[in-house]
Amino acid sequence: MLDVRSAMRRSAGFHQDLPAVVSGGRQLTYGQVWQRGLRLANALLAAGLRAGDRVAVLEDNCVEAADFFIGAAAAGLIRVPLYRRNSGEAHRHMLQGTGCKVVVVSEEYADELAGVTDDIDGLTVIVRDSGYEDWLASFPDDDPDPEIGLDDVFIIRHSAGTTGRAKGIAYTHRAWLNTTRDWFYMLPPVELGDKCLHVGPISHGSGYLFLPVWLAGGCNLLDRKFEAGDFCARIARDEISWFFAVPTMVADIVDSVGGKPQTLPSLKAVMLSAAPISARTALAAHEVFGDTLFQMYGQTEAVPVSFMGPKEWFSAGPDSPRIRSAGRVMPFAELDIRDGDNNSLPVGETGEIAIRCDGQMTGIWGDAEQSERRLRDGWVLTGDIGRLDRNGYLYVVDRVDDMIVSGGFNIWPAELEQAIQSIPAVREVVVFGVPHEKWGEAPLATVVVAAGCDLDEETVIGTCRQLLGSYKKPASVAFRTDPLPRSPVGKIQRKVLREPYWAGEERRVRGA
Repeated sequence: MLDVRSAMRRSAGFHQDLPAVVSGGRQLTYGQVWQRGLRLANALLAAGLRAGDRVAVLEDNCVEAADFFIGAAAAGLIRVPLYRRNSGEAHRHMLQGTGCKVVVVSEEYADELAGVTDDIDGLTVIVRDSGYEDWLASFPDDDPDPEIGLDDVFIIRHSAGTTGRAKGIAYTHRAWLNTTRDWFYMLPPVELGDKCLHVGPISHGSGYLFLPVWLAGGCNLLDRKFEAGDFCARIARDEISWFFAVPTMVADIVDSVGGKPQTLPSLKAVMLSAAPISARTALAAHEVFGDTLFQMYGQTEAVPVSFMGPKEWFSAGPDSPRIRSAGRVMPFAELDIRDGDNNSLPVGETGEIAIRCDGQMTGIWGDAEQSERRLRDGWVLTGDIGRLDRNGYLYVVDRVDDMIVSGGFNIWPAELEQAIQSIPAVREVVVFGVPHEKWGEAPLATVVVAAGCDLDEETVIGTCRQLLGSYKKPASVAFRTDPLPRSPVGKIQRKVLREPYWAGEERRVRGA
């Protein structure tokens, strides 16, 4: 079995004259991208790095991002992506926690790191400024070809940090290639010249598609940011076959075309992941994109694990429970529902989701205690709450840390969010627990109302009462017009909204 670097090298040789990367008005062939990557590999080695060292990067999607992707792999370095919307303290935590020796940063983000990197001993900062092209060209394009083992670490990706400080998740070459295989195992095949559009950073979710497209001879289009307004026109104009999206992006695209079906003959697959999708958004997206929607469940720690294509997802009709599921376990993965003592639960019961697959972390970098807590006998304990039905469909109910205990009842915010999303006037919603004198804590729903629509508190509460029962209804509703705050990877930051309500409390739970 090849390591990641060798697999990429082979594809570069097979497809040397085919278009490989398009970004910022530039189109480069496989041969050109590989050559640039080798030059960067030699530049990084000249800076004192050796195979196995960690090298971080802070950037948007661009040609230079492909340089880094290739260059780090060719030099046998462990890539540590930073996220451009993170705080300076988060950058510091990731750099120090992984022991990075070099960080490469786009000029526009250099100031963000200036105060962060000054006090990190032994860290070299390489700024990609206007002199980058001449600097890159000054290094040779010979292949350094360091010895790499399949069980050497290839990348350290950080978890989103929505439940605390981000954790460095280490993946070996073996695991990353297995992940690459599994991401595309149940998708339509990539054919020579197929185009994959990346509007999210290839440092995160969309990056899972970069390598399989590269290995198959497709072309990766790297956009700096996502623009919903002309997105469908872009798909048609540039004959895009693939793109990755989180549910909020899909909702924005649906809104931009008024929910109308689009004629997109080149489109093969819209890959949805990273957060649960509401039934309403899924059905609306199916109306717009037709049978091209695929969804996958997994975590940074182990991915992918469950999967579902459009015919399976939508063929049973809009009222089918399957609309709200996260698919069925994949052929190369295992999934179990566990109780608080880590025992398997019967079908239909709710508990913590445990997953195991060929493409999963070796552990949490530099944290043996966390690794032991999250990895049990080779299984990853996800912190997600879910259940399996008798047909093997997974339903993700919530996060362990997000559970609301109100008057002795356990309430999962995701259940309320799904119910509230069924109201046509709701654009976005998040539910969390706030202090309550009688019940200890109670659900509060924060709702973003769709443009031009009216909505009142009683409608929201009444809908939940009708669909879920009286004890699960929110005690109050807060309305806002601004979008909900999101993490650097697009997930709604429940804790940011919840924190002000708990100011002055000693802990974030409250007894009745």
